[in-house]
Amino acid sequence: MFLSEDVSDILTTMKKVSIFVDVQNIYYTTKQQFNSNFDYNKFWELVTFERQVIGAFAYTTDRGNEKQIQFQNILRAIGFEVKLKPFISRSDGSAKGDWDVGIAVDIMEYSGKSDIIVLASGDGDFDVLIKRIRNLHNNETEIYGVSNLTANSLKRVTSHFFPIEDDLLL
Repeated sequence: MFLSEDVSDILTTMKKVSIFVDVQNIYYTTKQQFNSNFDYNKFWELVTFERQVIGAFAYTTDRGNEKQIQFQNILRAIGFEVKLKPFISRSDGSAKGDWDVGIAVDIMEYSGKSDIIVLASGDGDFDVLIKRIRNLHNNETEIYGVSNLTANSLKRVTSHFFPIEDDLLL
């Protein structure tokens, strides 16, 4: 009984965090800026340290190739729930696989259950969402993105902006 009381006390004093990763955005911005890959293990260690994880989601497209399936399994092993959307290739050569609405819906759902919302994305479309949850739930927010490829509007509305640099790259 003593051990479970200690664990309970620790959990009640830890801040509750929910984590959301826009995988496509992070992949393309780290490739463009650094010609490198994002280190999801280091990111996980950083954003979960001395925090209680309420939810952790990685949003990506499903092309069905073996390398991508392995990557998705790595994300699951780290602790992320992987949310997949079919990759749609249009006849004009463009592609569709955007998760913005899905990410926004999940952040709205988890913002009432969390002290901290962590979003890994540089997409400026999320600035209105971040501002709204901070006003509604007084959430602390942390944005992780490649600095010069992250919208200034997103940097301005968050509690904390953390640039993705060498320490978060493979």
